[in-house]
Amino acid sequence: MRFVPTKGFLTHGVGRHKEKLTSFEMALRDAGIEKYNLVRLSSIFPPHCKLITRQEGIQLLRPGQVVFAVLAEASTNEPSRMVAASIGLAIPGDPNHHGYISEHHTYGQKEAVAGEYAEDLAATMLATTLGVAFDPNSAWDERKEAYMMSGDIVKTRNVTQTAECGPDGLWTTVVASCVYVEYTE
Repeated sequence: MRFVPTKGFLTHGVGRHKEKLTSFEMALRDAGIEKYNLVRLSSIFPPHCKLITRQEGIQLLRPGQVVFAVLAEASTNEPSRMVAASIGLAIPGDPNHHGYISEHHTYGQKEAVAGEYAEDLAATMLATTLGVAFDPNSAWDERKEAYMMSGDIVKTRNVTQTAECGPDGLWTTVVASCVYVEYTE
C-alpha cells in the first residue's frame, strides 16, 4: 500500500498558560490544528506534493481526523526567555524528486534568524541529495543564490513562530508545522 501526501500546508502558533500541556494546546489552536490527532513525521516533502494555503488545508480536514505533520515546538516558563519553532522547506525543480522539510526549535533566536536557519537546513539537505555544488562555509544568502541558479532547487521558504515568556512565568509554547491533508493510495 502506498500512502503519499499530495497536498500540504504550513502553519504556526503560540500559546500561553500556567500548565505546559495547555500552552501546547493553545499553540495548536492558534495554528488551527488542535482538532486533529497529529502524527509526527520526519523530513521528506513528497514528489508532486502541492503546497496550499492554511485556509484551504483546514477546509479539507475533519475534527478527530488522524493527520500527518512535521512539527517543531519549543516551550519555556522562564520570564524574558525567547522561544522559536520553525519549519524550513526546500522544493526541487524536478517534480519527480522529493524535497526536504527541516524542524528547528531553539531559544533566544529572533524570527528571521530562526526562519533562515530552518530554510538553510532544508535547502542544504536537498542540495546534498541532488549533488548541487556549494561552499558549506559561505553565508546562507550566497548558498541560496547558488541553489537557485543551479535550477535543481526552485523554492525555499520557512514558517516560524517566536514568543517571549512574560514576567508572569506562564508556560509559553510555539509551534510550526507542515501538515499533510490529501494522499494517494
